[in-house]
Amino acid sequence: MNLDELKTLNFKDVGGWPVLPKLMALAVLLVAVVFAGYWFDWMGQLEQLEAVRQEEVQLRATFLDKKKQAINLDTYRQQLKEIDQSFGALLKQLPNKSEMDALLVDINQAGLGRGLEFELFKPAKDEIKSEFYSQLPVTVKVTGAYHDLGSFTSDIAQMPRIVTLNEIKIETSKDGKLTMDGVARTYRYLDEEEVNAQKKDAADAKKKGAKK
Repeated sequence: MNLDELKTLNFKDVGGWPVLPKLMALAVLLVAVVFAGYWFDWMGQLEQLEAVRQEEVQLRATFLDKKKQAINLDTYRQQLKEIDQSFGALLKQLPNKSEMDALLVDINQAGLGRGLEFELFKPAKDEIKSEFYSQLPVTVKVTGAYHDLGSFTSDIAQMPRIVTLNEIKIETSKDGKLTMDGVARTYRYLDEEEVNAQKKDAADAKKKGAKK
């Protein structure tokens, strides 16, 4: 069937068409119906189906994660208990506010006990506060023999309270002794009133920042 024969077809009398044009028209109509169905209905359903599949994957992953947590719940509780115990042990190594002066005396006595001479022992005027603890830098300058300085630093490290030596600088003095400059940092935990004050200051600062 050629193009001229197609032009002679009467679209008002489709029933009188030859078999081949009828089949071609039926095929075109079928494709049009399928495309229209996909465009106006199936495409939205397929997108919903894909979204549901993705949600199923997420829910399955969440379920497996929750199941794993439930299985290991006793282990997690034991770990939390051990962490609390460790934290409590560390907290005991931090003096409270009333014990801070005694700790400074202990540091001074540790040096004197080793025969060292303190040329400078100057606690900072202000503490450096963090969320639940504060640190107090103490600038020290001691003079003595090599082994005495080593014993002093060892005594500091073995104190029941946490004290660290930082920014250490050692020089030889004129009489042949050694002079050690450094900063001893002592730490203490903040009491409940100080912690609440810290939180209040942080909240106030946040509000001021939001207003700007």
